[in-house]
Amino acid sequence: MSETLRLEGIEKAYNKRKPNEVPVLKGASLALASGEVVALVAPSGAGKSTLLHIAGLLESADAGSVTLGGQVATGLGDRGRTALRRDRIGFIYQFHHLLPEFTALENVVLPQSAAGKNADAAAARAEDLLRSVGLAERMSHRPAELSGGEQQRVAFCRALANAPDLLLADEPTGNLDPATSDTVFARMTEIVRETGLAALIATHNLELAARMDRIVHLKDGILVDG
Repeated sequence: MSETLRLEGIEKAYNKRKPNEVPVLKGASLALASGEVVALVAPSGAGKSTLLHIAGLLESADAGSVTLGGQVATGLGDRGRTALRRDRIGFIYQFHHLLPEFTALENVVLPQSAAGKNADAAAARAEDLLRSVGLAERMSHRPAELSGGEQQRVAFCRALANAPDLLLADEPTGNLDPATSDTVFARMTEIVRETGLAALIATHNLELAARMDRIVHLKDGILVDG
């Protein structure tokens, strides 16, 4: 398997050079292969979201490097980071962040439109993705007309819309009841493995974490397998 993501010696602190400086990451390193689903486990406030934001090029590290598919992203300007993020990375959050005025189909078309995709091709891609997660009959519904599990499945499809290499998920089932969480997680990981994506999924749910390929713990600012 080829390597999709490599983090080397990632350091990050907030309020730097102030008396109340807060070091969060202290040399975190991780390699993630294509087709691999990895659980990221840590207590609240330990820096999981910060690590995901740095891996996803939403934040810059104070030190260390981020490499995506062999391309070093560290040091790229805003335009280069935006292009990599748009073309190679998909994000899912605990709260779906769907645009309420748009239908499920339109929410999945939007990121493709932003990437310059043909409108018909974008709609066809969105329809295929929504069907794959059991939402064939819900495409014309707006988020308020969907259940929590359905909304999160739409968010998952939106994350996959531009066929990324890497999926980053921050507590993607944390806002769902246990039964719905299990259903959404099972379908999500099944599709990730079918498509050969690499996925890094932050979760507090140790039962779900145990169903992934491996678990990494964020402890005292570094990543530890186990």
